[in-house]
Amino acid sequence: MAISPFKFLQEVRSEASKVTWPTRREVTITTIMVFVMVTLASIFFFAADLIIRYFVTFLLGIR
Repeated sequence: MAISPFKFLQEVRSEASKVTWPTRREVTITTIMVFVMVTLASIFFFAADLIIRYFVTFLLGIR
């Protein structure tokens, strides 16, 4: 079942035209939200790591 490259490209173009592309504003807002969530997650995991480290060093008596 071989399809010619020309027909394949026509079908790709047809399918790509059906895609609902996001607006520039939507992309900007989503990007900002991702950066905010990454920052919050990194702060959370940093704090959790510190708390666990202090707890373990206290428990084991390590200075």
